[in-house]
Amino acid sequence: MKKILCVVAVISLFLCSFASANESVIEKIEKRGVIRVGMSTFVPWAMKDKKGRLVGFEIDVAKKLAQDMGVKVEFVPTAWSGIIPALLTGKFDVIIGGMGITPRRNLKVNFTIPYEYSGMSIVASRARAK
Repeated sequence: MKKILCVVAVISLFLCSFASANESVIEKIEKRGVIRVGMSTFVPWAMKDKKGRLVGFEIDVAKKLAQDMGVKVEFVPTAWSGIIPALLTGKFDVIIGGMGITPRRNLKVNFTIPYEYSGMSIVASRARAK
Protein backbone atom coordinates (compact mmCIF):
# COMPACT_ATOMS: atom_id res chain seq x y z
CA MET A 1 0.00 0.00 0.00
CA LYS A 2 1.40 3.37 -1.00
CA LYS A 3 1.27 6.02 1.70
CA ILE A 4 0.83 9.55 0.39
CA LEU A 5 1.89 12.73 2.17
CA CYS A 6 0.07 15.77 0.87
CA VAL A 7 1.42 19.23 1.37
CA VAL A 8 -1.60 21.39 2.01
CA ALA A 9 -2.94 24.42 3.74
CA VAL A 10 -5.26 23.44 6.56
CA ILE A 11 -8.14 25.54 7.79
CA SER A 12 -10.13 24.68 10.89
CA LEU A 13 -13.79 23.75 10.62
CA PHE A 14 -14.23 25.46 13.96
CA LEU A 15 -12.73 28.81 13.03
CA CYS A 16 -16.20 30.21 12.47
CA SER A 17 -16.69 30.02 16.25
CA PHE A 18 -13.86 32.55 16.68
CA ALA A 19 -15.54 35.10 14.43
CA SER A 20 -18.75 36.91 15.26
CA ALA A 21 -21.96 35.38 13.90
CA ASN A 22 -21.90 37.65 10.83
CA GLU A 23 -18.14 37.77 10.23
CA SER A 24 -16.26 35.05 8.32
CA VAL A 25 -12.67 34.08 9.06
CA ILE A 26 -11.58 35.80 5.86
CA GLU A 27 -13.40 38.99 6.88
CA LYS A 28 -11.74 38.81 10.31
CA ILE A 29 -8.30 38.46 8.66
CA GLU A 30 -9.01 41.39 6.33
CA LYS A 31 -10.24 43.53 9.25
CA ARG A 32 -7.15 42.66 11.32
CA GLY A 33 -4.90 43.19 8.29
CA VAL A 34 -2.85 40.10 9.16
CA ILE A 35 -3.15 36.41 8.39
CA ARG A 36 -1.61 34.32 11.16
CA VAL A 37 0.05 31.19 9.76
CA GLY A 38 0.85 28.23 11.99
CA MET A 39 3.95 26.43 10.81
CA SER A 40 6.69 24.07 11.85
CA THR A 41 10.12 23.83 10.28
CA PHE A 42 10.38 20.96 7.82
CA VAL A 43 13.49 21.06 5.62
CA PRO A 44 13.42 21.97 2.74
CA TRP A 45 9.82 23.24 2.81
CA ALA A 46 10.12 25.66 5.76
CA MET A 47 13.37 26.42 7.55
CA LYS A 48 15.58 29.22 8.80
CA ASP A 49 18.47 30.60 6.80
CA LYS A 50 21.85 31.58 8.27
CA LYS A 51 20.43 34.92 9.38
CA GLY A 52 17.46 33.30 11.14
CA ARG A 53 14.87 34.30 8.53
CA LEU A 54 12.16 31.84 7.54
CA VAL A 55 12.62 30.55 3.98
CA GLY A 56 11.26 27.76 1.83
CA PHE A 57 8.34 26.93 -0.43
CA GLU A 58 5.72 26.93 2.35
CA ILE A 59 6.95 30.33 3.53
CA ASP A 60 6.64 31.61 -0.04
CA VAL A 61 3.10 30.19 -0.30
CA ALA A 62 2.08 31.97 2.91
CA LYS A 63 3.59 35.26 1.75
CA LYS A 64 1.83 34.99 -1.62
CA LEU A 65 -1.50 34.18 0.06
CA ALA A 66 -1.14 37.26 2.28
CA GLN A 67 -0.19 39.40 -0.72
CA ASP A 68 -3.21 38.14 -2.70
CA MET A 69 -5.47 38.94 0.27
CA GLY A 70 -3.91 42.39 0.70
CA VAL A 71 -2.79 41.68 4.27
CA LYS A 72 0.46 41.07 6.13
CA VAL A 73 1.61 37.61 7.19
CA GLU A 74 2.52 36.62 10.73
CA PHE A 75 4.23 33.26 11.20
CA VAL A 76 3.45 31.40 14.40
CA PRO A 77 6.11 28.69 14.91
CA THR A 78 4.45 25.71 16.57
CA ALA A 79 5.55 22.22 17.56
CA TRP A 80 4.20 19.79 14.96
CA SER A 81 2.66 17.57 17.65
CA GLY A 82 0.38 20.42 18.76
CA ILE A 83 -0.28 22.21 15.49
CA ILE A 84 -3.88 21.06 14.95
CA PRO A 85 -4.95 21.73 18.57
CA ALA A 86 -3.36 25.21 18.31
CA LEU A 87 -5.35 25.88 15.13
CA LEU A 88 -8.56 24.70 16.78
CA THR A 89 -8.03 27.05 19.72
CA GLY A 90 -7.50 30.05 17.41
CA LYS A 91 -3.78 30.67 17.92
CA PHE A 92 -3.57 31.18 14.16
CA ASP A 93 -5.85 31.22 11.12
CA VAL A 94 -4.30 28.57 8.88
CA ILE A 95 -1.61 25.88 8.82
CA ILE A 96 0.61 25.78 5.77
CA GLY A 97 2.67 22.62 5.91
CA GLY A 98 3.19 19.07 4.76
CA MET A 99 0.48 16.97 6.34
CA GLY A 100 -0.98 13.65 5.33
CA ILE A 101 -4.72 13.85 4.86
CA THR A 102 -6.27 11.20 7.09
CA PRO A 103 -9.94 10.60 7.88
CA ARG A 104 -9.30 11.41 11.55
CA ARG A 105 -7.68 14.76 10.74
CA ASN A 106 -10.31 15.51 8.13
CA LEU A 107 -13.00 15.29 10.82
CA LYS A 108 -11.38 18.24 12.62
CA VAL A 109 -10.00 20.48 9.85
CA ASN A 110 -10.59 21.33 6.21
CA PHE A 111 -7.80 20.65 3.74
CA THR A 112 -7.14 22.57 0.55
CA ILE A 113 -6.32 20.84 -2.70
CA PRO A 114 -2.77 19.45 -2.24
CA TYR A 115 0.01 21.33 -3.99
CA GLU A 116 2.49 18.44 -3.69
CA TYR A 117 2.40 14.68 -3.26
CA SER A 118 5.06 12.53 -1.72
CA GLY A 119 5.10 8.79 -1.41
CA MET A 120 7.25 6.02 -0.06
CA SER A 121 9.77 4.51 -2.46
CA ILE A 122 12.45 1.88 -2.38
CA VAL A 123 15.82 2.57 -3.99
CA ALA A 124 18.38 -0.18 -4.49
CA SER A 125 21.70 -0.63 -6.21
CA ARG A 126 21.22 -2.28 -9.60
CA ALA A 127 24.67 -3.90 -9.31
CA ARG A 128 23.86 -5.44 -5.92
CA ALA A 129 20.40 -6.58 -7.01
CA LYS A 130 21.89 -9.20 -9.41
